[in-house]
Amino acid sequence: MNKKENILKSALMLLVEKGVHNTPMSAIAKNAGTGMGTIYNYFPNKDVLINELYVNIKEKENSAFPDFDYRKPIKTQFENYYQSIIFFFIEHPAYFQFMEQLHASPIITSESKAKGIAVVNPVFDLLKKGKDERIIKNLEITELIQFIGGSVLSYLRWYLIQENIDSTSVQNQTNMVWDGIKT
Repeated sequence: MNKKENILKSALMLLVEKGVHNTPMSAIAKNAGTGMGTIYNYFPNKDVLINELYVNIKEKENSAFPDFDYRKPIKTQFENYYQSIIFFFIEHPAYFQFMEQLHASPIITSESKAKGIAVVNPVFDLLKKGKDERIIKNLEITELIQFIGGSVLSYLRWYLIQENIDSTSVQNQTNMVWDGIKT
């Protein structure tokens, strides 16, 4: 792992543990085992570091999505996407906790947000196709995304505090969300 990756990994750990506003750059440098000069060589300030971490997680999230097989039914494509995003964050709970802190934060720049939205463009396309084929409710795509995203957030919040979870809970959640968006 190079210095920059080490700084990002250390920052993620501290930002999740202590919060965005309670984590100074000096603590990140100390946790990364590097000096302040080194950290500022990579990140001129904490906002730049946070935005890079945000984009980095979004890129990893994107790699977790299955390639949409447009020959499969809309429902199957949706289920694959939905379960992939759930399992991605279950496998990386620190990513979820970090992203949840920044959901509506002014720290995230419009450029970083645009990169994050680009990750879900295939989902926008899938929902549009589903609407066009009258398989998915005729609502604004942004409303559908808000509903789906809200269910992901809610489910993960619940999941991450449970001790014993039935192996069918992700499928149950997927079915409930599909029932909510289908016509």
